[in-house]
Amino acid sequence: MASGSFARGKEEKAASASMVFVGNINQSVDVLLKTSSLFDPFPPEMGTDTAFLDRIHCYIPGWEIPKFRPEHFTDDLGFITDYLSEFIRELRKEQQGDALDRYFRLGKNLNQRDTIAVRKIVGGLIKLLYPDGEYSKEQLEEILVFALEMRRRVKEQLKKLGGMEFYDVNFSYIDLDTFEEHYVSVPEQGGGKLIPEGMCGPGQVYTVSQGKSGMIGVFRLESQMLPGSGKFDRTGLGSDTKCKEAANTAFNYLKANTNRISGTISTTTKDYIINYQDLQGIGLTQKLALPTLIALASIAMARPTVSGLAVLGDISIAGTIMKVDELANTLQVCLDSGAKKVLLPITSAADLGTVPSELIGCFNLIFYQSAEDAVFKALGVE
Repeated sequence: MASGSFARGKEEKAASASMVFVGNINQSVDVLLKTSSLFDPFPPEMGTDTAFLDRIHCYIPGWEIPKFRPEHFTDDLGFITDYLSEFIRELRKEQQGDALDRYFRLGKNLNQRDTIAVRKIVGGLIKLLYPDGEYSKEQLEEILVFALEMRRRVKEQLKKLGGMEFYDVNFSYIDLDTFEEHYVSVPEQGGGKLIPEGMCGPGQVYTVSQGKSGMIGVFRLESQMLPGSGKFDRTGLGSDTKCKEAANTAFNYLKANTNRISGTISTTTKDYIINYQDLQGIGLTQKLALPTLIALASIAMARPTVSGLAVLGDISIAGTIMKVDELANTLQVCLDSGAKKVLLPITSAADLGTVPSELIGCFNLIFYQSAEDAVFKALGVE
């Protein structure tokens, strides 16, 4: 199995000793990221204690490190362990963590613990890689990017375990020569751009809500319309009765309210097919009525949804709009997934006070007051 290493240090003392944990993760990285966290192999007392885990400075991705092979060993001379240990011990007396301040400034999403962790990683790597203190701006930037990735990996897992307390994971640094801000991602997160920026085809809708596992994720609906007699087929739902009921709710609502949406929609001379996709493997959401209604209207009217849109909220069988659960966490998932616009029920407006203002500022929030209003705004109909 792939392995991971954790380095923990106490920020109270600049020269204090560090703790290092080395071990294997018990499942593939993809599975762990979808179902739990990279700290899952820890005993429960440690692996779910966010106060403890927040003090881990660095998580080294062992799955990126190749296994030792004969060609990795040298035939040349090297330092004996005693000498090398003494050399490293002497280097602990030097402090290089502030070296980055010559050329860079850390972004606003790093809190004090993040900053301490990044500076310690930068200082340690400078002493190991450039013990003579001679290095270029480019070499220092390479170390800084690595340090930000290692700490962000810890923070991403804390976000999974602790929610909005750890929402600020978009680490960056600013080049003091150009004042350009550079964001540092974590490779195994895949960049998170599940919701594309450009215009999707008609009938394609993205929604963000709680899946069957309890985790919040992204779901995609893709629709087709064919000549027929008003049949409605759903694929990708499996045997989940509540998901099927939600889809049927949307189709029945469309049939009863076609004229209030568009006179061009026919539910008697056309057949509709919608495929539901769980993009993150967390178990399909049951909040599918509103996204299904929008997908049906989109394909029937041959109008795509506005670009970069995430649909939030749901409707009842009578068309009553329902607010979003865990709004702050849901918006964070929208951001991580690449959404630029969020379709939000007006009933959730009162909950915006629980969301950090920086997070709200990342989106164009589009409020809707009814199911029909949601359809019009999702499709950009004035």
